[in-house]
Amino acid sequence: MAWVDSLRGQIVGLDTTPFIYFIEKYPLYVDMMRSFFRAVEEGDCAVVTSTITLLETLVLPLRRGDKYIAGRYRSILLKTKGLKMVPMSKEIAEEAAILRAAYNIHTADSIQMATAIHESASLFLTNDLRLPSLPNLKVLTLDAIKKDSQEKDTQKSNLENGFSQED
Repeated sequence: MAWVDSLRGQIVGLDTTPFIYFIEKYPLYVDMMRSFFRAVEEGDCAVVTSTITLLETLVLPLRRGDKYIAGRYRSILLKTKGLKMVPMSKEIAEEAAILRAAYNIHTADSIQMATAIHESASLFLTNDLRLPSLPNLKVLTLDAIKKDSQEKDTQKSNLENGFSQED
């Protein structure tokens, strides 16, 4: 997938939702996330996420008693090559408070974004449309990536079939 190629050499902050889409095989996004995690494991890009991701991903599987899915989350978060799970530090907490105050975002989101900034990520992958891009952290949503990819596919198909933009 072309969008994954554009991440080459980047450090990407990763929100909780993309993990959920991948592990629980959410139909709209599982293929995108499979390509993304393949690129991470191959060293094309690096990923950082907060330990809050472990908390957020485990709640429902533990509530349902689903040890298998809980184990899958633990495995991907703790053992994936190229993925760094970062505990909250005083510096991250301070940055999260600044982000929360300035942008009125939820606590968990401010921690995730502060972690990404602290770890020098330039991009933050999420599907939360409420999160703003910051001066030093561009927010990418899976929906926007999917829409952009579909538009490019349509344009390519139109060109291959002899249609121009003006038709």
